[in-house]
Parts: sequence; structure tokens; C-alpha cells
Amino acid sequence: MNGIAGFVVWFRAVLIGRAAVAVEILALQQQLAVLRRQVKRPRLRDRDRFFWVVLSRLWPDWPNTLVLVKPETVIRWHRKGFRYYWRWKSRAKGGRAAIERELRDLIRRMCRDNPTWGAPRIQSELVLLGHEVCETTVAKYMVRHPKPPPSQTWRTFLLNHMQETAAIDFFTVPTATFRVMYVFLVIRHDRREIVHFNVTQNPTAVWTAQLIVEAFPFDEAPKYLLRDNDGIYGEVFQLRVKNLGIDEVKTAYKSPWQNPYVERLIGSIRRDCLDHVIVLNERHLKQILSEYIEYYHEARTHMSLERNSPIPRDVEPPDRGPVVSTIVLGGLHHRYSRRAA
Repeated sequence: MNGIAGFVVWFRAVLIGRAAVAVEILALQQQLAVLRRQVKRPRLRDRDRFFWVVLSRLWPDWPNTLVLVKPETVIRWHRKGFRYYWRWKSRAKGGRAAIERELRDLIRRMCRDNPTWGAPRIQSELVLLGHEVCETTVAKYMVRHPKPPPSQTWRTFLLNHMQETAAIDFFTVPTATFRVMYVFLVIRHDRREIVHFNVTQNPTAVWTAQLIVEAFPFDEAPKYLLRDNDGIYGEVFQLRVKNLGIDEVKTAYKSPWQNPYVERLIGSIRRDCLDHVIVLNERHLKQILSEYIEYYHEARTHMSLERNSPIPRDVEPPDRGPVVSTIVLGGLHHRYSRRAA
């Protein structure tokens, strides 16, 4: 009897234990159901994914207990981990050493600057620059173009004609007595150099034509002159430009972006200078512009000129002495240079 009684007690405990486990599972499932109603996509960590990947390999009945994600998701995690594992296992463990970062950047720079060049051409240039590198290495670090490169880009085409192109334009400046002064600018495109400027209160076609002659002697006249359709450029002006051997290129109506360099220059003059002063008269305006243009040519840097000024400045290394500043326009700007100790 004692053996039978003991078995009954043990069997009852097992049943009660299973019931408790079943109740606990039911409570957990109810909480998960509430969680899924509130959070559409719970955030899982890497250790959570690793747990289910391992469990899927050890327990055949794992899909029936998975609630947070679908079984297909666990399979995708496993395949992804498989790829990561073999990528790590197959990583390079030797071979030829990589070339220097500076040489890699130089190869990519040559490739971008010369889209029609291949690996042999770039390798030849590198050899002439003192870099011994094989053709396959050059091909490895070249920039890949999505399609066959054209003979030249529009940027290259325009750059090839910059030395023969100039632009002109007017802008207005109010004075302290509310008079309006007209400033005429002539700029060359290649170095953004202001060839000529003048100020007047009553601009005319004859006055403008005379300024073109002063700006461009016969041996220095550009091939093309870019301008808008302002009525000030009358018949006298057009005849004078034609006699200089210059071809006029007119922008479209209300399209200042087609004459970008002179428009950007006008914006720089306003932001850097005229927006911070009150012009008294014509003479005062000429004085201010003369000082600013001198600073513009000799000191002001330009992104498109490789961070240099229209009149190129020499690089001054630290061994030339301490840095000193020169006041420009009464302290509105400063020019920095090195002075020998």
C-alpha cells in the first residue's frame, strides 16, 4: 500500500506541476497578445536572433512556440549568419600589400579628370611621375563610369573657351542723397579678373562703348562677350564691339543665371562691401570700389580658382615668419600674410 500511495502522491504532483506550467504559458501568451496589439513590430536585439537561430537547430518543434516573428524570419537570420560566417572565414589573409592612400587618390583623380583614359594611359603617367605600379593595380582603383564616357563634358568644353570669353553688366547703388549710381563691370572668365569698371549717374550707349575700348585694346580683345538684352547696349555700342572683332552672346530674356560669373561678382561686391557702407557720391563710390577691387584681385580667395585669388598668391610656409594682417576697407576685411622675423 505504501508503494501505491507514494505513486499516487507523485502522479498528483506531476499533474499539478503540469497544470501550473500550462497556466503560466497561458498567462505569457495573453501578455504577448496584448503586446502585439500595442507594438506592431517589436525591436529585437542580436542576442535574441542568435537564440532563435540556435534553438531552430536544436528543437524540431520551435515554429509552434514562435510568436514575435514568423518562422521565415528566423530562417532568413540563419542564412544571413551563414553568409557572414563564410565571409569572415574567407577573408584575405595575405597577398600583395595595398598601395598608399595618396597614390590611390591620384589614380581616381586622373580617372575623373580624363574620362577617356584607360588603365595603360594612367599607368604611363604614373611612371613619369615616379610611381612604379602595375596596370592591374591601376585598373583596380579606377573610377567606374556607369556608361561609356563622351569625348568631353560640357564643363570641359566651357573651360576650353574661358580664356576667350568676357562678360559685362550694370548694377545700381543708392547714395546718401537717394540718387542712383550705375556701376559698369567688365570681367574675364578665366581668372575672374575685373578688367574695367566705371561709375556714372546717366549711362549711355556712347559712354558704354568707350569703356569697352578702354577695357580691351585691339590685341587683348576676347572672342566672345556675354551680356543681357539691356537697351543701353545700343547701335553705337554694338558697332564698336564688332570693330574690335568681338562676337556678342546675348542671354535669354530674364535669365541672369546664363551670365553667372558677372552676376556672382555683383553679389560678392554687395555682400562684401556695399551692404556695409553708405555711399556719399560718385567719387566716394569709385574710391570704395577701387579699394575693394584691389583686395578682390590680390587677396580674396575663390573656390573655383583652387582656393586662390585672381592674381595668384604664393603659398607661404610657416618658416617664413609669423602671420600678420593688413586692414582693408577700414577693417571690413583683412589680408593675411607672413612677415620675416
